[in-house]
Amino acid sequence: MKTSLSVWSCHSYFYNHTWKNIDFIRFAGRETRAAGVELLHRFWYPDDESQSAIERALQQENLEVACVGASNNFALPDAQERAGQLRQITESVDIAAAYGAKVVRVFSGNRQEGVDFAEARRWIVDGLKAAADYAGRKNVVLCLENHGLFAGKAEQVRDIIRAVDSEALRSTFDMGNFLLVGELPGDALDVLQPLVNHVHAKDFVPVDGGYAGNTYSALNGDRYAGKVLGEGGVDVHSLLARLHQGGYDGWVSVEFEGDEEQRDGSIRSVEYVQKALESIRS
Repeated sequence: MKTSLSVWSCHSYFYNHTWKNIDFIRFAGRETRAAGVELLHRFWYPDDESQSAIERALQQENLEVACVGASNNFALPDAQERAGQLRQITESVDIAAAYGAKVVRVFSGNRQEGVDFAEARRWIVDGLKAAADYAGRKNVVLCLENHGLFAGKAEQVRDIIRAVDSEALRSTFDMGNFLLVGELPGDALDVLQPLVNHVHAKDFVPVDGGYAGNTYSALNGDRYAGKVLGEGGVDVHSLLARLHQGGYDGWVSVEFEGDEEQRDGSIRSVEYVQKALESIRS
């Protein structure tokens, strides 16, 4: 297993236009112990950052592209909008292939008012089938993240992967997100371990109503706040050890979502994961 840093860990610098991908790559290479970076389609600026410039930055910092993340939503009633979501995935696959990455993170979709659950699930399966067919031809694997109502629980992720029935669709195991659907990450790993092809290392802690920072609402109404990895309620070390014992040898991508300054939180989170992996391998 190798450690990467997701650009989402530093998203505030993209939203305030302080950074672009090359700035993030330089930060990851010079200030963290990451061996790779996870890039996102939503922060892709082809008119501002050429492929050659990004490749040069990656080479200078001795980093690989571990994954490219799409933020698709197939639970949309309009067929043209769903086609646009498919294009987002195929574009992400092309980006991944251009930089030698073998994984594209995908979502299922978000519940829409007035949309039947079963019908939306059919759209999701159909969209992921088309996307997996394209990815397979490019030697890229799509990895469905446990996220949202349609694929938040481990069994939902497993069942969608089974329904798509493609070697080019597997699981992105996001440790923290399971808490938001009332599922223990360890129990989720029991279900998904054979399908895991990408890992998001994330830590959350439950907070009360008086917490003033950024929070995530669980299905049951509980609130969680992101933390530096190793400082929250997710047993990250144990999950990494179980993944290692189960034969997982892919990327572990740090996704820091806490209230600390994002550069500092990212540095400390990568350090925690790197030390955990070193102790597991020793």
